[in-house]
Amino acid sequence: MQEHGSDPAPAEAQGYFARPPALQVIVLGSGGGPSEDNVTGLLVRSTATQWTKGSVLAVDAGTHLAAIIKILEEHLPRATLKDSSDTLRTITETPKRAAASLLGIGAASPAVSPYTSLSGGYFTALEPRATRVASPLPRPDSSKLWRVLTTGPFTNLELPYESARANAAYVLRSIISTYLITHPHLDHLSGFAVNTASFQHTSRPKTIAALPSTIDAIKTHIFNNVIWPNLSDEEGGVGLVSYMRLAEGGNVALGEGDGKGYIEVCEGLGVKSWKVSHGHCMKKHSHRGSSALSGPEPGFQQSPLGTRLTESTSTALGRRSHTLANGHAADNACVYDSSAFFIRCDVTGSEVLIFGDVEPDSLSLSPRTARVWADAAPKIASGLLRGVVIECSYDDSQSDDTLFGHLAPRHLIAELQVLAGLVHALGRSDAPLSPRKRRRPSPAFGLRAGSEVRTRRARPSQRRRGRQSSASPSTARPSEGEAAPPVPSVNVDRSSAPSDEPVREASEAVWESVSAASSSVASRATAAPPALQGLQVVIIHMKDTLKDGPHVGERILAQLLEYEKEAQLGCTFVISRSGTSIWL
Repeated sequence: MQEHGSDPAPAEAQGYFARPPALQVIVLGSGGGPSEDNVTGLLVRSTATQWTKGSVLAVDAGTHLAAIIKILEEHLPRATLKDSSDTLRTITETPKRAAASLLGIGAASPAVSPYTSLSGGYFTALEPRATRVASPLPRPDSSKLWRVLTTGPFTNLELPYESARANAAYVLRSIISTYLITHPHLDHLSGFAVNTASFQHTSRPKTIAALPSTIDAIKTHIFNNVIWPNLSDEEGGVGLVSYMRLAEGGNVALGEGDGKGYIEVCEGLGVKSWKVSHGHCMKKHSHRGSSALSGPEPGFQQSPLGTRLTESTSTALGRRSHTLANGHAADNACVYDSSAFFIRCDVTGSEVLIFGDVEPDSLSLSPRTARVWADAAPKIASGLLRGVVIECSYDDSQSDDTLFGHLAPRHLIAELQVLAGLVHALGRSDAPLSPRKRRRPSPAFGLRAGSEVRTRRARPSQRRRGRQSSASPSTARPSEGEAAPPVPSVNVDRSSAPSDEPVREASEAVWESVSAASSSVASRATAAPPALQGLQVVIIHMKDTLKDGPHVGERILAQLLEYEKEAQLGCTFVISRSGTSIWL
C-alpha cells in the first residue's frame, strides 16, 4: 500500500501516472468545521477539456470563492505572460522584475519535471507542472496579455487579469458552470449562497444539480426571500441560478454502454447519483428526509465489518434494535438524505465516486451505502473507477452515539471491506451476483483468518417475537467475535414503492458476494492481488478538534493505515488538504 505521507521523486510520480490522469479533483475545503474557512468544497474536471469555458464542476461549496482567491494569490506570481503572438514570458514577484520580463530581460523559466509534489505534515497531493498551454477562452477586449499558471492546481489555466481577486471572479463566472450539491447543510452550501453576489454579468445562470429533496430544501430554506433572496429562475426569482433535478440511480433513458444513466452536468462530465443516509433527526417527525421505513430491507443491517465489536458499538446497535422492536421511533424517524455521485469523464470513461456526509450502514436506521458499493464494484474491477472521495469526520476516539451521521476509521474500513468483497467476487467469476446465501462475512481482522460469523435474517415469526421483546441493550450484547443481531424488521406494504427493488437487490448482492469472498479475503490468497489495489481513497470532512497536538487528520490516517495492515485491501489513503489536487 502506498501511503501519501512522503514526497515521491519525480520519476516515481511519473510511474504513478503510468496512464495519463483523466480526472482532476481540486480540494477547496477539506474540513468539516468548526472553522468556516475550510469546509467541504471540491472542483472536478476532465483533463481532456483543457480549462475550456464551463468545463469545471463544483461539488459542494461550503468553502468556494475564498479558497480560489487564496490559491491564485499563491501561484499567480509564478505565472508566465502570453501576448497576442503566443510568446510566453515569466512573471516574477516584483513589478520591476515583471517589467523587465516584459522587455525580454532576465533569466528564462527554470526547467521543471512533469510532476512534482506538494507536501506538508500529514498530507501529500501530486500536482502537475506546465506541460502544455490550454485552449484559450474568449478574451476580454481590454486584455492584451494573459497569465498562464505554471504551478498549483490551476496549472495551464490562462487568466486575463492582474490580481488574484479579479481572476478568481473570472474562474467563477466563466470556468465553473455547475454546482453539484450532496445535501443542503450549511457547511456544504454557505459559500455558494454568499458567492452568488458575483454571478452577475454572466451569459447564463449557474446550475445547481442535486437530488430533488436537496433542491426542495434549498428552495424552501435558502432562496426563499427570507434567509437569502430568491436568485433562482423559479417562482419569480432573479434568474441567476437554475435547478437541475437528478434522478436517483441515474436516468435510464440517457446514455449507452458504460455511460448509461449518466446525465451531462458540464462540458466533459456526466453524473449518476444515489441517496445515502446522514444520521437522523432527534425530533420524532418527518420533514425533508426519508422515513426509516421507506429505505432498504431491514435485513440490510450489519455490524461494522472488519472491526472489533466494541461496547459502544454493540450498545448502540442493541439500543436501536430495542427501539425499533418496540415501535417507538421507527414510525416517525426522519433520516437525513445525503448523496453519493459517480462522476464520469466522457472521453475516457474514467470515474470518481464522491460522497457527501454519510453514516455507516451498521448504525443507520436506513442503510443505503451498500447499494452504492454494488454499483461501484464492477467499475473498480474493470479499472474505470479510480478514486473514492469520502468523509471521515472523527478518529476512533469518537463513540458511535456521538458520530451524528458521520464516519470514523473503524466504520470506513468496514465499509471498504464490503466494497472489497464485491470486487473480489467479481474478479473470481463473470457470473452475475445472485442471492443464494445470506451469510455475513467475518471481519478481516479481529477474528482469526478463516473463521466465519453467520447471521440469518429473521423470519416473520421471529420478527414478531422480537417486537414483543423487552430485552435491554446490555443484555443483548453479542459475545466476543460474534456478529451483532440484525435489526428486527417491521411488516410494511412496499408494493407501492418500486424504488425499493434496487435497494433489495443491492442488499442481496452485498451479502452473497461478501459472504462468498470473505474466507478468501481473510486468508489473503497470494495468487490474487488485493481487491482494491490501485484505488485512491481520499479523506475529506475531517472535523478539527482545535486542540494542541497532531491534527485530527494525522490520527485518522494512522488508524486507517493500522487497519489496512491487517485488512490488506490494497487501496491508498490520501488525506486531503485545501489548495491541492488529486489526479485520477
